Amino acid sequence: MTFGTGKDFLKFHDLQADVVIGILARAGELAEAWCERCMPQSLESRRIALIVDDGGWRNTTAFDLGIQAMGGICVHVPVRLGGKEAIADLAGYLDNWFDMIIVRTREFGALSELAAHAKAPVINARTRSNHPCETLGDLAHILQKRGRLDGLKVAGVAPDDNILRSWAEASISLPVDVVQVYPEPWHVRDAALLSGRFRTSTNMGELEDADVIITDCWPGGAAVEEVEPYRISAAVLNRCKPGVFFIPCPPVTRDHEVAADAMIHPACWSREAKAFLLHAQNALMEWIAARAGVSASA
Repeated sequence: MTFGTGKDFLKFHDLQADVVIGILARAGELAEAWCERCMPQSLESRRIALIVDDGGWRNTTAFDLGIQAMGGICVHVPVRLGGKEAIADLAGYLDNWFDMIIVRTREFGALSELAAHAKAPVINARTRSNHPCETLGDLAHILQKRGRLDGLKVAGVAPDDNILRSWAEASISLPVDVVQVYPEPWHVRDAALLSGRFRTSTNMGELEDADVIITDCWPGGAAVEEVEPYRISAAVLNRCKPGVFFIPCPPVTRDHEVAADAMIHPACWSREAKAFLLHAQNALMEWIAARAGVSASA
């Protein structure tokens, strides 16, 4: 098994397991520093471009806030990948001014093309193919609460979409078992993701011994009677083992993929896990900056 060894974070398995664990542990330290309002100035004077051409607000807001809190300069760059300017040209112009480039865009291919041409490290802030920072944040929270990741079973009650795909990517580099639990028409069939630790199922009984349950929105065009049996409710969570982490993916469509009573169930860690999106992204930027030789004083 080989993993990405470049400068960028485009897929979760661009990082090897020891690097991921280090970043997740550092996220816990940065969470404490955040609460104490004494953030290390790890990005002091570093100039970071933030490109958002696909909506959303949580992780891009967290990137902006984290960069500023760690002493960096964040500039929102109003460009669109695949617009009038060739992506190769755009990469060169961004390299003139920036030490790091963070991009939230729809097409993973366009993001990959930018990373291939840019000298600055590129971070994937979300594509419709994957969302590695979201998974990184959830895992940082789980590690803080559980103390380890080995042996983790994750049940993804979700269609083949970016959230589930990033968990599948995580199973390539981490000792984490991921099972997609969903009707067969929406199963992942990408051979690159069907590693030994990722599999698919239609059996909701898979949730009963899971350590983590994640969800995503119902797929467009799905008949309600097909996906309704996969709604997560308090009754479903009550059948799960003690200590399970239920982390629905925002935006939660209540009474679709998640029942309203599941959001107030003791197993629901949505708010707490999403807080770690900030800390995990901060730890990721800190690591990338140091590795790229652009780190300032800690």
